[in-house]
Amino acid sequence: MKICVVGAGAIGGFMGARLAQHDHEVSLIARGPHLAAIREKGLKLIQDGEEIVARNVIATDDIADLGVQDVVLLALKSHQINAVLDKLPGLLGPDTVMVTLQNGIPWWYFQKLPGAYENRVVETVDPGGVLLNAINPDCLLGCIAYPAAVIDEPGVIRHVEGVRFPVGELDGSVSERAQRVAEAFVEAGFKSPVLEDIRSEIWLKLWGNLTFNPISAMTHSTLEDICQFPLTRELAATMMSEAQEVAEKLGASFRVSLERRIEGAEKVGKHKTSMLQDVEAGKPLEIDGMLGVVIELARMTGTDIPTLKAIYACVSLLNRTMAEEGIYVRGEAV
Repeated sequence: MKICVVGAGAIGGFMGARLAQHDHEVSLIARGPHLAAIREKGLKLIQDGEEIVARNVIATDDIADLGVQDVVLLALKSHQINAVLDKLPGLLGPDTVMVTLQNGIPWWYFQKLPGAYENRVVETVDPGGVLLNAINPDCLLGCIAYPAAVIDEPGVIRHVEGVRFPVGELDGSVSERAQRVAEAFVEAGFKSPVLEDIRSEIWLKLWGNLTFNPISAMTHSTLEDICQFPLTRELAATMMSEAQEVAEKLGASFRVSLERRIEGAEKVGKHKTSMLQDVEAGKPLEIDGMLGVVIELARMTGTDIPTLKAIYACVSLLNRTMAEEGIYVRGEAV
């Protein structure tokens, strides 16, 4: 298959490198030193103590170079999609599947979801419904990225843990195209079940992201640190309880308990969350897609979430301060 990874960062690069090893024609959209390194040396993936180098990839910063694809992996953060929105149609033919990999509640959450909120715009991640109106939901396939990975240096991705990428149609059907994408993922070494309720799985991943990401960003602590320190473990549990109430009012369910979800995060170990990595790099923080959107949905459903609001206020101020002062905050060992 022709597969384009739009946003070949840590997760997109991890997927692209693995897929390129299994006879797919993979193209990577990247930029800056990362793009230059891939073009010169290929994309290196370090996983389980082994290194693979994907040299048979097309690397570019211009989507217009590529043409129609069979599968598009949209691996940009939610606030980055608008910048490429006008170029995405060039990748899409009548049978192209666009697999969405954003953390948090996606712009399409209420599309093809029967009920009181059907086709409602999620303003926090899609102001004015720009994405909802520009991207045909018929081409979309939801996907949750559970793995943790980091960019060690330009052109080098290091896998930390996890290989699970469940997929699901927006309407809950088990389609042939979903199975085809899942099979390609499995062949590349991923776990990729086809789910009939992708939204509940989105909440399960978000359950951790909306708590551990902002806590880690503000405390410069890893997942293990947060879970093993009693005060932050209790804070995480409170935030998760508030989010669960919102999710259940929207019809989602949780297949694991709150405590088991925290234990799962603890087992990841001394891993820096993506938001902490962005703090250390001075990049904009992915706050709204993880936390701000839950506050919007809480208003929609009439749910009281005082702890989530407090954390959102603090991490939003951190994000604004970093942007206005042009700083990053990186801890150094002494």
